[in-house]
Amino acid sequence: MDRVSGVCRFGGVVSAVRTRTGRSRRRLTGQNQVPEDMPDPPRRGLGAVIILACVLVYHNCLYCGFVFDDISAIKENRDLRPQTPISNIFLNDFWGTPIHKEQSHKSYRPLTVLTFRWNYAVHGLQPAGYHLVNLLLHALVSLLYYRVCAMFLPEFASFVAAILFAVHPIHTEAVTGVVGRAEMLSSLFFLGALLCYAKAANRRRNTDWRYVAACTACVGIAMLCKEQGITVTGVCVVYELLVAQKRRSATGESRWSWMDAWGKGSGWGCACGEAARRVATVCCATLALLAARLHVMGAQLPVFTRFDNPAGAAPGPTRHLTFAYLPALNAWLLALPEALCCDWTMGTVALVKSWRDPRNVATLALAAVLVAAAIHALRTRCSALSMGLALLVLPFLPASNLFFPVGFVVAERVLYMPSMGWCLLVAHGWRIVAQSRAKLAAAALIFLLLAFSAKTYMRNWDWKTEYSIFASGLKVNRFNAKLYNNVGHALEAEGKYSEALDFFNTAVSVQPDDVGAHINVGRTYNHLGRYQEAEDAYVKAKSLLPKAKPGESYQARIAPNHLNVFLNLANLISKNATRLEEADMLYRQAISMRADYTQAYINRGDILIKLNRTKEAQEVYERALLYDSGNPDIYYNLGVVLLEQGKASQALAYLDKALELEPEHEQALLNSAILLQELGAADLRHLARQRLLKLLDKDATNERVHFNLGMVCMDEGDAECAERWFRAAVHLKPDFRSALFNLALLLADRRRPLEAAPFLKQLVRHHPDHVKALVLLGDIYINSVKDLDAAESCYRRILELEPDNVQALHNLCVVAVERGKLAVAEECLTRAAALAPHEHYIQRHLAVVKARRAANTSVPSKSEPPAPTATTEVRARWNYIPQQPPDPHETDAS
Repeated sequence: MDRVSGVCRFGGVVSAVRTRTGRSRRRLTGQNQVPEDMPDPPRRGLGAVIILACVLVYHNCLYCGFVFDDISAIKENRDLRPQTPISNIFLNDFWGTPIHKEQSHKSYRPLTVLTFRWNYAVHGLQPAGYHLVNLLLHALVSLLYYRVCAMFLPEFASFVAAILFAVHPIHTEAVTGVVGRAEMLSSLFFLGALLCYAKAANRRRNTDWRYVAACTACVGIAMLCKEQGITVTGVCVVYELLVAQKRRSATGESRWSWMDAWGKGSGWGCACGEAARRVATVCCATLALLAARLHVMGAQLPVFTRFDNPAGAAPGPTRHLTFAYLPALNAWLLALPEALCCDWTMGTVALVKSWRDPRNVATLALAAVLVAAAIHALRTRCSALSMGLALLVLPFLPASNLFFPVGFVVAERVLYMPSMGWCLLVAHGWRIVAQSRAKLAAAALIFLLLAFSAKTYMRNWDWKTEYSIFASGLKVNRFNAKLYNNVGHALEAEGKYSEALDFFNTAVSVQPDDVGAHINVGRTYNHLGRYQEAEDAYVKAKSLLPKAKPGESYQARIAPNHLNVFLNLANLISKNATRLEEADMLYRQAISMRADYTQAYINRGDILIKLNRTKEAQEVYERALLYDSGNPDIYYNLGVVLLEQGKASQALAYLDKALELEPEHEQALLNSAILLQELGAADLRHLARQRLLKLLDKDATNERVHFNLGMVCMDEGDAECAERWFRAAVHLKPDFRSALFNLALLLADRRRPLEAAPFLKQLVRHHPDHVKALVLLGDIYINSVKDLDAAESCYRRILELEPDNVQALHNLCVVAVERGKLAVAEECLTRAAALAPHEHYIQRHLAVVKARRAANTSVPSKSEPPAPTATTEVRARWNYIPQQPPDPHETDAS
């Protein structure tokens, strides 16, 4: 009978050897072996159904925002910004922390971060674009998984596996959480590597080394997307030993041909056949990749606290029993994904402290099932069972805690790859049941798909906001203080401080030694104005920090965010000017615990500036740059310090450097614009205007930006433009001291005193001690409104504030002149002249008053006109000459 070999469109050469009738040959090796149908090529129509299923169950993820880990990985990660050198993504970890630093998570996923950067370039911080990419990636992975399943299962059974994978609820964290993209990208190349290896291994006579090279490349890319991707090498080895070699035996070659040659002592040349070369090539390449990965990490494992993974800090046998139980818990979540939670740290999973704990039964049961399934797979040589177990177990090992502790107890997104093995095993079992009970199998499949789809769709809504995801977690885990803290954070962000405080206090009661919970309590008390209670909470948190031990690194045993207790406590007590030295001591203590704690340097510099120790503040900031040379806040603060020292050009250079690192840095934009404006050059004013307009695009309600744009217009001689910006600033902030004063001054200088008066009244109402405004308002009352009582009230108020204010005293004398009280005016002007003997206008006005008094004592003849008294020459004076621009040093004290 003639034989022909079919070529699989998606999976390489089909191993089935078909007769002319198209029926598969079956090879039975035992009485109990289940006949294994050879796979058929998957149909494109079924692939379209899989894509449609992904879209239907996940389309609502497009309405979700950035939550949980997305905040750190997307919103706060400077590596995504276009101004950050793209090389940074290969130097930093997944969260943007330099990977060589001790506090780095050591999660090296540069290609995933690169896709986030592309998203940022297109969508900015609009979450819908990020979620859309995740949805499309999941659909692509599902389709590729369908092609992989077609290598081990018949057409419809492989479709069952793929559609189960597409709608499985355990994937919601990976698909709907943006950071889960690492799982999907890694899985995409994981499956690509397996397909390439299958193509290379299924050649009849020799190996196509192009596919081996492609497989190796896919392994490297998968690992650079997420560390789990490297486990595909183990899956390829299992494929070679238990699938490819078995299929070769079906073509007449010796079963386990290259292994038999080695076992019979036929020599190295015989043993190292094509299969050995393929396996050796892929394994050696993987070892090289692993060595490079360890080199990037600095041969150091990340440091986690006992709050992240309590079992990791527990003594034996508690640690070993708990870690042995966790795979059973993960298996339960795969089989029954009903109680899903975004965070399984802290007290979520109670430690298994004794052999008598009933959960040990689950550990033993899972081990027994896996061993039995592995033995059955070896005896029956069932490809689907062998590969299902490999895909289930091998990708899970790096996150299992069995070989080294990781930063979590359970993480649902790491089950994305292992679920491929689970779905393959379920589909294999479903196929066996369907052969004898088709209706039952169909009903069970429909029920499972509907239940999974509904659960996935509803679970997606939990990821809509920070509050919804953490509140949903509390429905599952009531003993996780971190969840209470995070719900409190979500309420705090909405300004609901009293409600947030309730959750923070609950976190303290659930986990009394949680430093972060006490910090949260203190911060919320601070928001509520209960400062003494806030200080007590911070002091309590500080007392819970681990104590230093001889010969042990302190940095390695304290979470960086727990050091915030020093910052929060110092910020609180620094509100009292008499406790600035105490605040400085707290910052120095935090720095002594972690020398690279840059935020402590930044805050300490602020305190030193308040203590007028600007030179020391400069040294502190410069030291911070040694640890974090890419931090724009440090450059900004250095600019402020140099500005305090009067070094304007150097200050501008540091402000520009801050903007080079972060072009959207609002404080640097505003202060550099003000500095550019004050330098006076026309080209610099143009740059100042550009920066201010950029700020205005970001926030049109920033009154400071409107005011400074008005100042730029004044420098350019455009009074109408200046008036428009000043009015806008006053409209946004009715008590804006600077804008009110300069607008009134502008109107007065433009001969519109009656329009200026209402703004001066508004200014004095909000700031009754504003001397310059009172002087100008009194001038308008005398010279324009002719309200001498109001003018006198203004000047007397000034003299209450500043008894030696010569200008107010002079203008009060003018009021007396206007009222005809020349004797009072002469006495008043004499006192003013004594206070300011060099002011010639006072001497001149005093002479005029004396002349007028003298003229009044003589009676003029009837034939002669009266002599000019020059009374009109005695006028109230204002600080500024008309046409002089507003005072650039007038600042907003509010």
